[in-house]
Amino acid sequence: MSQKSYRLQEIADALGASLRGDPDIMVSGLATLQAAGPDQISFLANPAYGKYLQDTRAGAVILSPAAADDCPTNVLLLDNPYMGYARLSHWFDPAPVASAGVHPTAVVDESASIDSTASVGPHAVIEAGVHLGAHVVIGAGTVIGARSRIGDHTIIRPRVTLAHDIVVGQRCHILSGAVIGSDGFGFANERGQWHRIAQLGGVVLGDDVEVGANTTIDRGALDSTVIGNGVKLDNLIQIAHNVHIGDHSAMAAMVGIAGSTRIGKHCVFGGASGVAGHLEIGDQVHLTGMTLVTGDIREPGVYSSGTSADTNRNWRKNAVRFRQLDSLARRIKELEKKSEG
Repeated sequence: MSQKSYRLQEIADALGASLRGDPDIMVSGLATLQAAGPDQISFLANPAYGKYLQDTRAGAVILSPAAADDCPTNVLLLDNPYMGYARLSHWFDPAPVASAGVHPTAVVDESASIDSTASVGPHAVIEAGVHLGAHVVIGAGTVIGARSRIGDHTIIRPRVTLAHDIVVGQRCHILSGAVIGSDGFGFANERGQWHRIAQLGGVVLGDDVEVGANTTIDRGALDSTVIGNGVKLDNLIQIAHNVHIGDHSAMAAMVGIAGSTRIGKHCVFGGASGVAGHLEIGDQVHLTGMTLVTGDIREPGVYSSGTSADTNRNWRKNAVRFRQLDSLARRIKELEKKSEG
């Protein structure tokens, strides 16, 4: 596979970066500060990696002006080096580019509407009434259920399942193993036996949504489950039925959101955090990893509930003390009453 090379000045101009150094060196890849060679470019965004800067062999480094004096090689100055790295990463992405057209092994219902620029991979299934927009990519073995609509420039990787009546916006990216529109966990109990409730709603994904590998988003019971514009979901996330997630929120792996909870805009949920059902989470709420939310959160800010690891001996002592908190609180109140008397 041939590797493209770019003049450093070309990269600087595209990123809007100030260049200090040789504009004519050729860059053919990206790498870490520790591993980069003279024909590669690196970046420094996290100060924890600053210790590797002086010894880097990179041909150039993207960094902030504050760190430029410590760099022994060519530099590209940006206020947000990580964003510069993010944009440049697409220049060197080795992922194959899908060709327009429908693979001969794909199964496509005659009532489906597929734009001439779309790509449908091997053994994909496109059911009745589906609409695929311009430059949509459907990976191998993916199933698009009846009457679902996929917006322009959306990429759906291999082995994704979209159930019926799912709406996906433009420029979305859905990774392998994701299941969107499966039935929500809805059952009615009568005399100790559970009876399934039909899930009549759908799922609506806004524009620029990312859904990670093996993440599941359940369809609504009556109204649709809604994922706002620009939402980013990591791998192995569970979004239950009738959940609403506001624009530009992001969730790390193994987050679980129970049914009918509404989450605001620009929220960030750390890994393995969980939110109980029928709650309201406001805008700009940040949950640290392993946080469990059991009540509404109205104010923006950082919230935590998980505790960090400790030796088992200390943890067992603290667990015993935790069970004693109520009695200790009662004793303190009694002592306060006596002191006031």
